[in-house]
Amino acid sequence: MIRYGLQQEQGFKLVMTPELRQAITILQYSSADLISYLHEQANDNPVIDLPEFNMSIGSIKEEAERFSQKDRGELLEHYRGGEKYPSVQRANPVTFLDFVANPNDTLFEHLNRQLGLVSGLTNSQRMVAWYLIGNLNEMGYLELDVPTVASLLDVPLAEIEDMLLVIQSFDPPGIASYSLEECLLLQLQLAGMDDECIVRMVSNHLADLANNRIQKIADALEIGRREVIQMADRIRKLNPCPGAAFAHKEQQYIIADITVEKANGEYLVLINDISASRVEINPFYRQMMQDLPNSETKRFIHEKMNTAKWLINSLKQRRLTLLRVAKAIVEKQQDFFEHGVYFLKPITQKEIAEKTGLHESTVSRAVSNKFIQTPRGLFELKFFFTSSLTSADGEAASSESAKKRIKKLIDDEDKRKPLSDQAITTLLGKEGLYLSRRTVAKYREELRYLSSAKRKKFEV
Repeated sequence: MIRYGLQQEQGFKLVMTPELRQAITILQYSSADLISYLHEQANDNPVIDLPEFNMSIGSIKEEAERFSQKDRGELLEHYRGGEKYPSVQRANPVTFLDFVANPNDTLFEHLNRQLGLVSGLTNSQRMVAWYLIGNLNEMGYLELDVPTVASLLDVPLAEIEDMLLVIQSFDPPGIASYSLEECLLLQLQLAGMDDECIVRMVSNHLADLANNRIQKIADALEIGRREVIQMADRIRKLNPCPGAAFAHKEQQYIIADITVEKANGEYLVLINDISASRVEINPFYRQMMQDLPNSETKRFIHEKMNTAKWLINSLKQRRLTLLRVAKAIVEKQQDFFEHGVYFLKPITQKEIAEKTGLHESTVSRAVSNKFIQTPRGLFELKFFFTSSLTSADGEAASSESAKKRIKKLIDDEDKRKPLSDQAITTLLGKEGLYLSRRTVAKYREELRYLSSAKRKKFEV
Protein backbone atom coordinates (compact mmCIF):
# COMPACT_ATOMS: atom_id res chain seq x y z
CA MET A 1 0.00 0.00 0.00
CA ILE A 2 1.38 3.42 -1.01
CA ARG A 3 1.53 6.00 1.77
CA TYR A 4 1.95 9.71 1.25
CA GLY A 5 3.47 12.13 3.73
CA LEU A 6 5.77 15.08 4.29
CA GLN A 7 9.37 14.73 5.40
CA GLN A 8 11.75 17.52 6.42
CA GLU A 9 15.50 17.24 5.84
CA GLN A 10 18.37 19.60 6.62
CA GLY A 11 21.24 20.05 4.17
CA PHE A 12 23.72 22.49 2.61
CA LYS A 13 23.69 23.63 -0.97
CA LEU A 14 25.95 26.17 -2.66
CA VAL A 15 23.91 28.61 -4.69
CA MET A 16 25.79 30.32 -7.53
CA THR A 17 24.54 33.88 -7.14
CA PRO A 18 25.24 36.53 -9.80
CA GLU A 19 27.61 38.22 -7.35
CA LEU A 20 29.58 35.01 -6.72
CA ARG A 21 29.72 34.32 -10.43
CA GLN A 22 31.07 37.84 -10.97
CA ALA A 23 33.79 37.38 -8.33
CA ILE A 24 34.90 34.10 -9.93
CA THR A 25 34.97 35.67 -13.39
CA ILE A 26 36.98 38.68 -12.22
CA LEU A 27 39.53 36.47 -10.46
CA GLN A 28 40.47 34.61 -13.63
CA TYR A 29 40.73 37.72 -15.82
CA SER A 30 44.16 38.96 -16.86
CA SER A 31 44.86 42.67 -16.29
CA ALA A 32 44.15 43.53 -19.93
CA ASP A 33 40.87 41.58 -19.91
CA LEU A 34 39.91 43.15 -16.61
CA ILE A 35 40.38 46.63 -18.08
CA SER A 36 37.97 45.78 -20.90
CA TYR A 37 35.50 44.26 -18.46
CA LEU A 38 35.53 47.36 -16.23
CA HIS A 39 35.02 49.55 -19.27
CA GLU A 40 31.91 47.53 -20.19
CA GLN A 41 30.59 47.71 -16.63
CA ALA A 42 31.09 51.47 -16.49
CA ASN A 43 29.18 51.88 -19.76
CA ASP A 44 26.26 49.85 -18.41
CA ASN A 45 26.23 51.34 -14.92
CA PRO A 46 26.34 55.15 -14.59
CA VAL A 47 27.12 54.87 -10.87
CA ILE A 48 30.54 53.32 -11.56
CA ASP A 49 33.27 55.95 -11.86
CA LEU A 50 36.70 55.32 -13.29
CA PRO A 51 38.56 58.57 -12.56
CA GLU A 52 41.69 59.17 -14.62
CA PHE A 53 41.36 55.68 -16.03
CA ASN A 54 42.47 55.97 -19.63
CA MET A 55 41.12 53.08 -21.68
CA SER A 56 43.02 54.02 -24.83
CA ILE A 57 45.58 51.71 -26.41
CA GLY A 58 48.17 54.37 -25.65
CA SER A 59 47.48 53.97 -21.95
CA ILE A 60 47.77 50.21 -22.19
CA LYS A 61 51.09 50.62 -24.01
CA GLU A 62 52.36 52.87 -21.22
CA GLU A 63 51.43 50.25 -18.65
CA ALA A 64 53.14 47.61 -20.75
CA GLU A 65 56.31 49.72 -20.86
CA ARG A 66 56.25 50.01 -17.09
CA PHE A 67 55.44 46.46 -16.12
CA SER A 68 56.78 44.32 -18.95
CA GLN A 69 60.21 43.47 -20.28
CA LYS A 70 58.82 41.75 -23.36
CA ASP A 71 61.12 42.34 -26.29
CA ARG A 72 59.37 44.25 -29.06
CA GLY A 73 60.27 45.86 -32.30
CA GLU A 74 62.43 43.12 -33.72
CA LEU A 75 63.12 44.27 -37.25
CA LEU A 76 64.12 42.09 -40.18
CA GLU A 77 65.42 44.14 -43.12
CA HIS A 78 66.39 42.75 -46.49
CA TYR A 79 68.36 44.80 -48.97
CA ARG A 80 70.77 44.53 -51.88
CA GLY A 81 73.29 47.13 -52.90
CA GLY A 82 73.52 48.71 -56.33
CA GLU A 83 71.87 47.96 -59.62
CA LYS A 84 72.07 44.22 -60.27
CA TYR A 85 69.36 43.78 -62.86
CA PRO A 86 70.23 45.59 -66.11
CA SER A 87 67.23 43.97 -67.84
CA VAL A 88 64.90 46.00 -65.61
CA GLN A 89 65.00 49.73 -66.31
CA ARG A 90 64.46 52.03 -63.36
CA ALA A 91 62.95 55.47 -63.69
CA ASN A 92 65.43 57.05 -61.24
CA PRO A 93 68.97 56.32 -60.02
CA VAL A 94 68.80 53.39 -57.60
CA THR A 95 70.65 52.99 -54.31
CA PHE A 96 70.41 50.24 -51.75
CA LEU A 97 68.07 52.47 -49.69
CA ASP A 98 65.39 51.93 -52.34
CA PHE A 99 65.24 48.30 -51.26
CA VAL A 100 65.24 48.72 -47.48
CA ALA A 101 61.93 47.48 -46.12
CA ASN A 102 59.85 49.86 -44.07
CA PRO A 103 59.11 47.94 -40.87
CA ASN A 104 55.42 48.83 -41.23
CA ASP A 105 55.17 47.82 -44.90
CA THR A 106 53.15 44.84 -45.98
CA LEU A 107 54.67 42.58 -48.61
CA PHE A 108 52.33 44.11 -51.22
CA GLU A 109 53.41 47.66 -50.30
CA HIS A 110 57.10 46.73 -50.36
CA LEU A 111 56.86 45.14 -53.81
CA ASN A 112 54.56 47.84 -55.18
CA ARG A 113 57.07 50.49 -54.11
CA GLN A 114 59.73 48.74 -56.22
CA LEU A 115 57.30 48.37 -59.11
CA GLY A 116 56.96 52.16 -59.11
CA LEU A 117 60.69 52.39 -59.94
CA VAL A 118 60.29 50.36 -63.13
CA SER A 119 59.87 52.57 -66.19
CA GLY A 120 58.38 51.80 -69.58
CA LEU A 121 55.52 49.59 -68.41
CA THR A 122 52.09 49.80 -70.03
CA ASN A 123 48.90 50.04 -67.98
CA SER A 124 48.18 46.43 -68.87
CA GLN A 125 51.58 45.30 -67.62
CA ARG A 126 51.19 47.18 -64.35
CA MET A 127 47.74 45.62 -63.89
CA VAL A 128 49.27 42.16 -64.39
CA ALA A 129 52.08 42.96 -61.91
CA TRP A 130 49.60 44.18 -59.26
CA TYR A 131 47.52 41.05 -59.75
CA LEU A 132 50.55 38.79 -59.32
CA ILE A 133 51.76 40.68 -56.25
CA GLY A 134 48.26 40.53 -54.77
CA ASN A 135 48.21 36.73 -55.10
CA LEU A 136 51.36 36.06 -53.10
CA ASN A 137 50.78 34.32 -49.78
CA GLU A 138 52.35 35.37 -46.48
CA MET A 139 55.46 33.31 -47.21
CA GLY A 140 55.95 35.11 -50.53
CA TYR A 141 54.93 32.25 -52.81
CA LEU A 142 52.64 32.65 -55.85
CA GLU A 143 49.39 30.76 -55.39
CA LEU A 144 48.18 30.89 -59.04
CA ASP A 145 50.03 29.45 -62.02
CA VAL A 146 50.76 31.54 -65.11
CA PRO A 147 48.12 29.92 -67.40
CA THR A 148 45.41 30.52 -64.79
CA VAL A 149 46.37 34.20 -64.43
CA ALA A 150 46.43 34.61 -68.23
CA SER A 151 42.96 33.10 -68.46
CA LEU A 152 41.52 35.17 -65.60
CA LEU A 153 42.93 38.46 -66.92
CA ASP A 154 42.49 37.59 -70.58
CA VAL A 155 46.11 38.59 -71.21
CA PRO A 156 48.66 36.79 -73.43
CA LEU A 157 50.68 34.12 -71.58
CA ALA A 158 53.97 35.74 -72.59
CA GLU A 159 53.02 39.03 -70.92
CA ILE A 160 52.28 37.23 -67.64
CA GLU A 161 55.63 35.44 -67.79
CA ASP A 162 57.49 38.70 -68.52
CA MET A 163 55.94 40.49 -65.55
CA LEU A 164 56.57 37.51 -63.29
CA LEU A 165 60.28 37.72 -64.16
CA VAL A 166 60.25 41.44 -63.29
CA ILE A 167 58.68 40.76 -59.87
CA GLN A 168 61.12 37.92 -59.23
CA SER A 169 63.95 40.43 -59.65
CA PHE A 170 62.61 42.44 -56.69
CA ASP A 171 63.64 42.31 -53.06
CA PRO A 172 63.45 40.02 -51.13
CA PRO A 173 65.25 37.46 -53.30
CA GLY A 174 63.22 34.37 -54.08
CA ILE A 175 59.89 36.22 -54.08
CA ALA A 176 56.98 35.06 -56.30
CA SER A 177 58.18 31.46 -56.63
CA TYR A 178 55.89 28.45 -56.96
CA SER A 179 57.82 26.06 -54.73
CA LEU A 180 60.65 25.84 -52.24
CA GLU A 181 62.96 24.46 -54.91
CA GLU A 182 62.21 27.36 -57.28
CA CYS A 183 62.59 29.87 -54.44
CA LEU A 184 66.07 28.58 -53.54
CA LEU A 185 67.15 28.28 -57.18
CA LEU A 186 66.07 31.86 -57.86
CA GLN A 187 68.14 33.12 -54.92
CA LEU A 188 71.16 31.16 -56.13
CA GLN A 189 70.69 32.58 -59.63
CA LEU A 190 70.42 36.17 -58.40
CA ALA A 191 73.57 35.66 -56.32
CA GLY A 192 75.47 34.13 -59.26
CA MET A 193 75.92 30.79 -57.46
CA ASP A 194 73.77 28.59 -59.70
CA ASP A 195 76.33 26.10 -60.96
CA GLU A 196 75.13 22.75 -62.27
CA CYS A 197 75.85 20.66 -59.14
CA ILE A 198 74.10 22.94 -56.67
CA VAL A 199 71.10 23.23 -59.01
CA ARG A 200 70.85 19.42 -59.14
CA MET A 201 71.15 19.24 -55.35
CA VAL A 202 68.29 21.70 -54.82
CA SER A 203 66.15 20.13 -57.54
CA ASN A 204 66.54 16.50 -56.48
CA HIS A 205 68.05 16.17 -53.00
CA LEU A 206 66.45 18.65 -50.58
CA ALA A 207 65.02 15.80 -48.47
CA ASP A 208 68.45 14.15 -48.27
CA LEU A 209 69.98 17.51 -47.33
CA ALA A 210 67.42 18.02 -44.55
CA ASN A 211 68.40 14.62 -43.12
CA ASN A 212 72.16 15.24 -43.47
CA ARG A 213 72.64 12.35 -45.93
CA ILE A 214 75.89 13.80 -47.23
CA GLN A 215 77.33 10.59 -48.63
CA LYS A 216 74.11 9.73 -50.49
CA ILE A 217 74.14 13.15 -52.19
CA ALA A 218 77.83 12.85 -53.02
CA ASP A 219 77.26 9.45 -54.65
CA ALA A 220 74.25 10.69 -56.64
CA LEU A 221 76.05 13.81 -57.91
CA GLU A 222 79.35 11.94 -58.35
CA ILE A 223 81.31 14.52 -56.39
CA GLY A 224 83.27 14.51 -53.14
CA ARG A 225 81.82 14.97 -49.65
CA ARG A 226 83.78 18.21 -49.27
CA GLU A 227 81.96 19.78 -52.23
CA VAL A 228 78.58 18.58 -50.94
CA ILE A 229 79.23 20.12 -47.52
CA GLN A 230 80.26 23.45 -49.08
CA MET A 231 77.12 23.58 -51.25
CA ALA A 232 74.94 22.52 -48.32
CA ASP A 233 76.27 25.43 -46.26
CA ARG A 234 75.40 27.83 -49.08
CA ILE A 235 71.86 26.44 -49.40
CA ARG A 236 71.21 26.63 -45.64
CA LYS A 237 71.99 30.36 -45.71
CA LEU A 238 69.15 31.01 -48.20
CA ASN A 239 65.71 32.20 -47.12
CA PRO A 240 62.98 29.56 -47.65
CA CYS A 241 60.20 32.04 -46.77
CA PRO A 242 61.10 35.41 -48.36
CA GLY A 243 57.76 37.03 -47.49
CA ALA A 244 57.69 36.01 -43.82
CA ALA A 245 59.37 39.21 -42.59
CA PHE A 246 56.37 41.19 -43.85
CA ALA A 247 53.70 39.02 -42.24
CA HIS A 248 52.91 41.62 -39.60
CA LYS A 249 50.78 40.53 -36.68
CA GLU A 250 48.95 42.79 -34.26
CA GLN A 251 51.28 43.74 -31.43
CA GLN A 252 50.41 41.98 -28.21
CA TYR A 253 51.16 43.88 -24.99
CA ILE A 254 51.48 42.07 -21.70
CA ILE A 255 50.65 43.93 -18.51
CA ALA A 256 52.12 42.11 -15.53
CA ASP A 257 49.56 41.48 -12.80
CA ILE A 258 52.24 41.04 -10.13
CA THR A 259 55.72 42.48 -9.58
CA VAL A 260 58.45 40.92 -7.44
CA GLU A 261 61.27 43.17 -6.25
CA LYS A 262 64.24 42.47 -4.02
CA ALA A 263 64.84 44.96 -1.21
CA ASN A 264 67.16 44.56 1.77
CA GLY A 265 67.67 40.90 0.96
CA GLU A 266 63.96 40.11 0.84
CA TYR A 267 61.58 39.60 -2.07
CA LEU A 268 58.58 41.89 -1.98
CA VAL A 269 55.37 41.02 -3.83
CA LEU A 270 53.37 43.90 -5.29
CA ILE A 271 50.01 43.70 -7.04
CA ASN A 272 49.85 46.05 -10.00
CA ASP A 273 46.58 47.81 -9.21
CA ILE A 274 45.96 49.49 -12.53
CA SER A 275 42.24 48.81 -12.18
CA ALA A 276 40.90 47.97 -8.72
CA SER A 277 42.14 51.04 -6.87
CA ARG A 278 40.53 53.35 -9.45
CA VAL A 279 36.97 52.04 -9.36
CA GLU A 280 34.71 54.28 -7.30
CA ILE A 281 31.06 55.19 -6.89
CA ASN A 282 30.24 58.48 -8.57
CA PRO A 283 29.75 61.18 -5.86
CA PHE A 284 26.92 62.76 -7.90
CA TYR A 285 24.80 59.63 -7.50
CA ARG A 286 25.74 59.30 -3.82
CA GLN A 287 24.32 62.75 -3.23
CA MET A 288 21.27 61.99 -5.36
CA MET A 289 20.50 58.98 -3.18
CA GLN A 290 20.35 61.27 -0.15
CA ASP A 291 18.33 64.01 -1.80
CA LEU A 292 15.72 62.04 -3.74
CA PRO A 293 12.46 60.98 -2.06
CA ASN A 294 11.37 57.36 -2.39
CA SER A 295 10.69 56.83 -6.06
CA GLU A 296 11.36 54.54 -8.99
CA THR A 297 14.44 56.60 -9.81
CA LYS A 298 15.84 56.21 -6.30
CA ARG A 299 15.25 52.46 -6.38
CA PHE A 300 17.02 52.26 -9.73
CA ILE A 301 20.06 54.19 -8.41
CA HIS A 302 20.06 52.07 -5.24
CA GLU A 303 20.20 48.89 -7.31
CA LYS A 304 23.03 50.23 -9.46
CA MET A 305 24.98 51.31 -6.36
CA ASN A 306 24.69 47.81 -4.90
CA THR A 307 26.00 46.37 -8.16
CA ALA A 308 28.93 48.81 -8.07
CA LYS A 309 29.71 47.90 -4.44
CA TRP A 310 29.76 44.21 -5.35
CA LEU A 311 32.15 44.97 -8.18
CA ILE A 312 34.49 46.94 -5.89
CA ASN A 313 34.42 44.16 -3.29
CA SER A 314 35.15 41.56 -5.99
CA LEU A 315 38.14 43.58 -7.15
CA LYS A 316 39.47 43.85 -3.59
CA GLN A 317 39.00 40.11 -3.13
CA ARG A 318 40.85 39.47 -6.39
CA ARG A 319 43.74 41.59 -5.19
CA LEU A 320 43.99 39.80 -1.83
CA THR A 321 43.77 36.37 -3.45
CA LEU A 322 46.48 37.18 -6.00
CA LEU A 323 48.68 38.55 -3.23
CA ARG A 324 48.32 35.39 -1.11
CA VAL A 325 48.98 33.06 -4.04
CA ALA A 326 51.94 35.09 -5.35
CA LYS A 327 53.56 35.30 -1.90
CA ALA A 328 53.23 31.55 -1.46
CA ILE A 329 54.83 30.91 -4.87
CA VAL A 330 57.71 33.31 -4.18
CA GLU A 331 58.36 31.68 -0.79
CA LYS A 332 58.41 28.22 -2.39
CA GLN A 333 60.67 29.34 -5.24
CA GLN A 334 63.28 31.33 -3.29
CA ASP A 335 66.10 29.30 -4.84
CA PHE A 336 64.87 30.11 -8.34
CA PHE A 337 64.88 33.86 -7.64
CA GLU A 338 68.35 33.64 -6.12
CA HIS A 339 70.08 31.26 -8.52
CA GLY A 340 68.00 30.77 -11.67
CA VAL A 341 65.96 28.16 -13.50
CA TYR A 342 68.23 25.24 -12.53
CA PHE A 343 66.86 25.65 -9.01
CA LEU A 344 63.18 25.83 -9.95
CA LYS A 345 61.32 23.48 -7.62
CA PRO A 346 58.37 21.36 -8.68
CA ILE A 347 55.21 22.57 -6.95
CA THR A 348 51.53 21.91 -7.52
CA GLN A 349 48.45 24.07 -7.22
CA LYS A 350 47.31 21.77 -4.43
CA GLU A 351 50.42 22.66 -2.37
CA ILE A 352 49.75 26.39 -2.81
CA ALA A 353 46.10 25.84 -1.89
CA GLU A 354 47.13 24.11 1.35
CA LYS A 355 49.68 26.82 2.15
CA THR A 356 47.23 29.70 1.58
CA GLY A 357 44.08 28.03 2.91
CA LEU A 358 42.35 28.58 -0.44
CA HIS A 359 40.48 26.00 -2.48
CA GLU A 360 42.52 24.42 -5.29
CA SER A 361 40.02 25.68 -7.89
CA THR A 362 40.52 29.23 -6.54
CA VAL A 363 44.29 28.89 -6.96
CA SER A 364 43.75 27.59 -10.48
CA ARG A 365 41.65 30.64 -11.38
CA ALA A 366 44.10 32.99 -9.68
CA VAL A 367 47.09 31.82 -11.74
CA SER A 368 45.13 31.58 -15.00
CA ASN A 369 46.15 34.23 -17.59
CA LYS A 370 48.38 36.02 -15.05
CA PHE A 371 51.93 37.29 -15.54
CA ILE A 372 54.54 38.11 -12.93
CA GLN A 373 57.43 40.55 -13.43
CA THR A 374 60.53 39.38 -11.55
CA PRO A 375 64.21 40.34 -11.38
CA ARG A 376 64.77 37.31 -13.63
CA GLY A 377 62.24 38.33 -16.27
CA LEU A 378 58.57 38.14 -17.09
CA PHE A 379 56.82 34.81 -16.54
CA GLU A 380 53.38 33.32 -16.57
CA LEU A 381 52.36 32.31 -13.07
CA LYS A 382 51.75 28.80 -14.42
CA PHE A 383 55.48 28.62 -15.23
CA PHE A 384 56.17 27.94 -11.55
CA PHE A 385 54.00 24.83 -11.48
CA THR A 386 56.12 22.08 -13.02
CA SER A 387 56.20 18.30 -12.83
CA SER A 388 58.54 16.58 -10.42
CA LEU A 389 61.63 14.54 -11.30
CA THR A 390 63.72 12.69 -8.73
CA SER A 391 67.43 13.37 -8.49
CA ALA A 392 70.12 11.07 -7.12
CA ASP A 393 70.04 12.60 -3.66
CA GLY A 394 66.29 12.07 -3.43
CA GLU A 395 65.44 15.73 -3.85
CA ALA A 396 62.86 16.84 -6.40
CA ALA A 397 63.85 18.64 -9.57
CA SER A 398 61.53 20.37 -12.02
CA SER A 399 61.01 19.52 -15.68
CA GLU A 400 61.95 23.12 -16.54
CA SER A 401 65.35 22.78 -14.91
CA ALA A 402 65.84 19.46 -16.75
CA LYS A 403 65.07 21.17 -20.07
CA LYS A 404 67.52 23.93 -19.20
CA ARG A 405 70.26 21.36 -18.60
CA ILE A 406 69.47 19.60 -21.88
CA LYS A 407 69.58 22.94 -23.72
CA LYS A 408 72.99 23.77 -22.26
CA LEU A 409 74.39 20.36 -23.16
CA ILE A 410 73.25 20.70 -26.78
CA ASP A 411 74.39 24.33 -27.07
CA ASP A 412 77.85 23.42 -25.79
CA GLU A 413 78.28 20.18 -27.75
CA ASP A 414 80.83 19.60 -30.51
CA LYS A 415 78.71 20.09 -33.63
CA ARG A 416 80.92 17.62 -35.49
CA LYS A 417 79.95 14.97 -32.93
CA PRO A 418 76.55 16.01 -31.54
CA LEU A 419 75.19 14.28 -28.47
CA SER A 420 72.64 11.55 -29.00
CA ASP A 421 69.60 11.34 -26.72
CA GLN A 422 71.22 8.38 -24.96
CA ALA A 423 74.44 10.34 -24.44
CA ILE A 424 72.46 13.22 -22.91
CA THR A 425 70.63 10.75 -20.68
CA THR A 426 73.98 9.39 -19.46
CA LEU A 427 75.42 12.87 -18.80
CA LEU A 428 72.34 13.93 -16.84
CA GLY A 429 72.63 10.74 -14.80
CA LYS A 430 76.20 11.67 -13.87
CA GLU A 431 74.85 15.02 -12.63
CA GLY A 432 72.38 13.14 -10.45
CA LEU A 433 69.27 13.60 -12.60
CA TYR A 434 67.86 10.34 -13.92
CA LEU A 435 65.63 10.54 -16.99
CA SER A 436 64.69 7.94 -19.56
CA ARG A 437 65.98 8.33 -23.11
CA ARG A 438 62.36 8.79 -24.25
CA THR A 439 61.86 11.67 -21.80
CA VAL A 440 65.08 13.32 -23.00
CA ALA A 441 63.89 13.00 -26.61
CA LYS A 442 60.52 14.53 -25.65
CA TYR A 443 62.14 17.51 -23.90
CA ARG A 444 64.60 17.99 -26.79
CA GLU A 445 61.71 18.16 -29.26
CA GLU A 446 59.85 20.62 -27.01
CA LEU A 447 63.01 22.76 -27.06
CA ARG A 448 62.90 22.50 -30.89
CA TYR A 449 66.25 20.84 -31.32
CA LEU A 450 66.73 18.35 -34.16
CA SER A 451 68.04 14.84 -33.59
CA SER A 452 71.81 14.38 -33.36
CA ALA A 453 71.96 13.06 -36.92
CA LYS A 454 70.37 16.25 -38.26
CA ARG A 455 72.41 18.54 -36.00
CA LYS A 456 75.73 17.15 -37.21
CA LYS A 457 77.99 19.52 -39.11
CA PHE A 458 80.65 18.08 -41.37
CA GLU A 459 84.15 19.38 -41.77
CA VAL A 460 84.99 20.92 -45.12
